[in-house]
Amino acid sequence: MNLKTVIILAIVGFVACESGLKAADKTPDILFIFADDQAFSTIHSLGNDEIETPNLDRLVKRGTTFTHAYNMGSWSGAVCVASRHMLNTGLYVWNAKQASDQLGGGGKKAAKGKKVNDNSFPNYQEKGWMWSQLMAKAGYDTYFTGKWHVRAKADEIFKVSRNIRPGMPNQTPEGYNRPIDGKPDVWSPYDKKFEGFWKGGRHWSAIVADDAEEYLKMAKASDNPFFMYLAFNAPHDPRQSPKEYVDKYPLDKISMPENFLPEYPWNEDMNSGRKLRDERLAPFPRTENAIKVNRQEYYAIITHMDAQIGRILDALEDSGRADNTWIFFTADHGLAVGQHGLMGKQNMFEHSLRVPLMVVGPGVAKDKRIDNRVYLQDVMPTSLELAGATIPDHVQFKSLQPLLNGKTDGARDAIYGAYLTGQRAVVAGDYKLILYPKAAKALLFNVKTDPLEMNDIFPDNKEQAKKLFSRLLDLQKETGDTFDLKAAFPEM
Repeated sequence: MNLKTVIILAIVGFVACESGLKAADKTPDILFIFADDQAFSTIHSLGNDEIETPNLDRLVKRGTTFTHAYNMGSWSGAVCVASRHMLNTGLYVWNAKQASDQLGGGGKKAAKGKKVNDNSFPNYQEKGWMWSQLMAKAGYDTYFTGKWHVRAKADEIFKVSRNIRPGMPNQTPEGYNRPIDGKPDVWSPYDKKFEGFWKGGRHWSAIVADDAEEYLKMAKASDNPFFMYLAFNAPHDPRQSPKEYVDKYPLDKISMPENFLPEYPWNEDMNSGRKLRDERLAPFPRTENAIKVNRQEYYAIITHMDAQIGRILDALEDSGRADNTWIFFTADHGLAVGQHGLMGKQNMFEHSLRVPLMVVGPGVAKDKRIDNRVYLQDVMPTSLELAGATIPDHVQFKSLQPLLNGKTDGARDAIYGAYLTGQRAVVAGDYKLILYPKAAKALLFNVKTDPLEMNDIFPDNKEQAKKLFSRLLDLQKETGDTFDLKAAFPEM
């Protein structure tokens, strides 16, 4: 080999090496897929044999699943409002409420909120501190479609936005208090006359996938990394889907929840009583038929949404950018749908606080489960870290990167939960303490041995409850919670 050949090979090797470094260091794309009202227990590959979710199963197999991802709760009956403000500001629940108040009106459905003239708390949109704005500052093209329900203006803080939806599709009187045993059910999930998800002629979930396909074509033509925030209204009620999806779930194949109750005995004391909108969807007392019908429609709309997620994943593959894309899938909170006699999410039980959370990306372990407790809003700082952006000081949630890398130092030792002034909760170790201040009622569950939270062990474990109460007081300070729990529970 002569000197000229050696030099040429050395140059080729150097260029190849440089290209490899550039490819490895390339800023990743971020695809965030968000469901509404989807409980952690509604994915086939995570243990629910009754439901079909082949595309969510794809994400489970291709990435890492956080099996204990939580929402903190809410200052509003619309729990999604609090969850989404936390996600987009990075603030814990009660601090996020202040941000929400300061943002004021952010669309027709949120226009009741008025901007608060409080100079002590900044307007996050004006400061450029919203999640999408921070991603844009890091060099990302930002795209949004679907359910927003945040008081900032999506069409101002995303570079491209389409079909910005309200908190839920319109519900109709026929959609409540149904079905009643012995009477015909006049409402149908696939009859388009009730509008809801069918309003406009095309199912809203399908439109999210339509927009995603368009965005991916736009992103393919750009040299910039993308941040896509794709937010389904599904599986929120009205739980509508094409007949072929409902027919997948005959009622005789739907099992009743093991923790079913005809009515939850503390529902009024915890601000989740008979007048609450979510709870009015099914009749009181709850019946087996009513719960099975509601669960049938819940499963059907999830499976229909899953098909649209499949379209999105296929479009990502076709774009040629899949190998350098991080995918996050989660939901804003869970849903009871008959568990504990409840229908909604306005409670502190696992079925309503916990959500699915899957992460797929370069180097992420495949088909892995992580049991450490996290918040779904931890996705926000995780994406900022991946983008190479500085995580602002105001962001209170934590990046998931250490846990994804196998490190548990600094992992949370406890999870906080709250709903209005009617409920507080803390989960730590094997135990969960739930408090209903209005009734001075405390419940204690061993969530390891009793994951369905059916056996209150508080009477025989008051010392354990006191330890959790003390931890809850600490968490109140972290989350901006000023509610006086000591006054309601002086014996603690």
